[in-house]
Amino acid sequence: MRVTQLYKDKQPAISFEFFPFRDDKTQASFNNTIDALSPLSPDYFSVTFGAGGSTRDGSYATAKILVDKNFPTVAYIAGFGLAPDEVRDILDKYKALGIETIFVIRGDQPKDADFKPHPDSFAYACDLIKFIKDNYDFTLGCAGYPEGHVQAESLEADIKYLKMKQDAGAQYVVAQFFYDNEFYFSYVNKCRDAGVTIPIIPGIMPVYTLKLINILTSVCGASIPAAMQARIDAVDKGDKDAVLNLGIDYAAEQCKDLLAKGVPGLHIYTMNRSRSTKAIVEALKKENLI
Repeated sequence: MRVTQLYKDKQPAISFEFFPFRDDKTQASFNNTIDALSPLSPDYFSVTFGAGGSTRDGSYATAKILVDKNFPTVAYIAGFGLAPDEVRDILDKYKALGIETIFVIRGDQPKDADFKPHPDSFAYACDLIKFIKDNYDFTLGCAGYPEGHVQAESLEADIKYLKMKQDAGAQYVVAQFFYDNEFYFSYVNKCRDAGVTIPIIPGIMPVYTLKLINILTSVCGASIPAAMQARIDAVDKGDKDAVLNLGIDYAAEQCKDLLAKGVPGLHIYTMNRSRSTKAIVEALKKENLI
C-alpha cells in the first residue's frame, strides 16, 4: 500500500497510529485495541520506531501483526545513531514483509547515557530520506510541525527543512498534532508559498489524560489555546471519564472543521487505546463526513 496513491484515490483518508508493544501483556492489549478499531475500516495503520532503534524488534513485530491481518501498514524509521548497514537491515525486513511506505524521521537522542551514535549515522531526516530514495523503492513520508520543531530556529527555517525533505524524496507529510486548527491552515499556506507541494495531513491527538497531554505539549512544542484550556479548567480533574470525554469532544470538533475545509485526511494518534479514536470516528461517520 502506497500512501500517496491513497491520497490521490480517496479523500479524506483516515489513518491510525500505534507504538510497538513491549511484552506479552502489552501485546494482548494491542490486539484488543486492533480488534476494537478495525471495524472502523481505517485506510491504513502506522507503527512508530523508538529512538536509536530501541524498539526495532518490537516495531517489526507490531507491523507484522498488522500485515498478517491484511491491514494496510506504514512503518516508521528513525535514523539517529544508526549505521547505514543497520538502516538497510531494518528496511530489508520491512520490504520482505511487503510494506511499501516508510515514514522517515530523524529521531531523538536515546536517554541511555551509554548510547554512542554510529559515526556514519544520519544527522538529519533529509539525509535518511535521500539514502532510502537512492537505494529502495519505498514511498516515503515525513513529519511537519505546524508550530515549528522545538529545535528549529524559527517556523520559517523549519519549513525550509521540510522543503529539503521533499527535495530529497519525501512524498507526503503528517503534521504533528495541534489544538488550534488555524496553526495547521496557516502552516499549509506557508509551506505552499515555500514550494512544498506534497500532501500535508493533520495529526490529531485527543486528550487522554491531563498528565499525558501536559507532557506531550511540553515535549513537542504544541500549545494549548485559551478556549481549550478553559474547558480543561472546568472539568473535574479526578474524573477520568470526564477528561476522556472532553478530549473526544474537542478532537471531534477539530476534525469536523478540518474536514469541512477540505483536508486530504486525518491521522489519529491512538496511543494504543481504542475508546477515544472509536468515538471520534463514529461521530464523523454519523454526520457522513467520512
